[in-house]
Amino acid sequence: MELNTIIEIFKNPYVEAALIFLLFVVIAKTVAVVLRKYLKKITEKTKTKFDDVLLEKTEPFLTYVIVLIGVRFVLLHLGIMNLLISRIINSFIAILVVYFVIILIEMFINFWGTNWAKRTQSGVDAMLPLVHQLSKVVLIITCLMFILNIWDKDITGLVAGIGIAGIVLGFALKDSLSNIFGGISIILDKTYRIGDRIKIDPGESGIVYDISLRSTKIKTWDNDIIIIPNGMMANSKIQNYVQPSIKSRGVIEFCVAYGSDVDKVKRVIIEAIKKVENVLDEPAPSVYFSKMNDFSLDFDAKFWVDDVAKRYGTKENATSVIYKTLKKEGISIPFPTRTVYLKK
Repeated sequence: MELNTIIEIFKNPYVEAALIFLLFVVIAKTVAVVLRKYLKKITEKTKTKFDDVLLEKTEPFLTYVIVLIGVRFVLLHLGIMNLLISRIINSFIAILVVYFVIILIEMFINFWGTNWAKRTQSGVDAMLPLVHQLSKVVLIITCLMFILNIWDKDITGLVAGIGIAGIVLGFALKDSLSNIFGGISIILDKTYRIGDRIKIDPGESGIVYDISLRSTKIKTWDNDIIIIPNGMMANSKIQNYVQPSIKSRGVIEFCVAYGSDVDKVKRVIIEAIKKVENVLDEPAPSVYFSKMNDFSLDFDAKFWVDDVAKRYGTKENATSVIYKTLKKEGISIPFPTRTVYLKK
């Protein structure tokens, strides 16, 4: 075959188009080899698996995008690139980009969001599925609007339809949305966490067993599980026994008879409480003369423990010690009396 014939063949526009496409395929394969052979060695040396998975997901995405760009150049070279084909290619690129972003968000949530939530024990992991789904919906709607714009379609009707649908769904799911936003508020505000001991007005109390977007589960002291909607929890008065510190104070009310030596009562009770197991030296136990009642002198004995879980058992022991100390010291413990005068 003569050289001129070969040159004429390569001057053929279809052959040139095939060579252009082949060039882009080679570029795509080269990028894939670089990612797989060289960058993978770097990612394997890191402690996290995030970069390994990111590299694995990036390779096919870049390959498809480069090939689509090559198809675009081929069609331009052949002069058959019309508005329809251009719109189709641009739509595919938009779909690929959105799909890749969704994968990135999912990876971020799985690797960083979940690990961070478990490490901080913040309960944010309950929000992660909602964040994932909402981000997917937003990205898909954005992609749809972008594609409609590529095809010169009016998106005003779509935006209005989405707004109307949102209003209708908002009314239909009012209670569910109230619970979900209540759950988000509780988690972000860190009102309580799993394992916290809480008391809810008007009286339910126990340990937080689980927090989801819809409800909070509380294990009572009788080992029952109470499920309370987060909308109700967000609007309730909640007493958290472990925030800001797990250290807790116990108070014991007791009384002695009139005529007792107030200073002696305070001294002997303080010394007795100091010897009770789990009572902290700092802050030191204290006894306050609180009230002169109708038939007694009332006192408050206060002490601290390093964990609220120890408070009730320590309070029982301390109450027993106070009773025994008063009895040992000969200090009378009064009881209600009433004197009746009979007039003849």
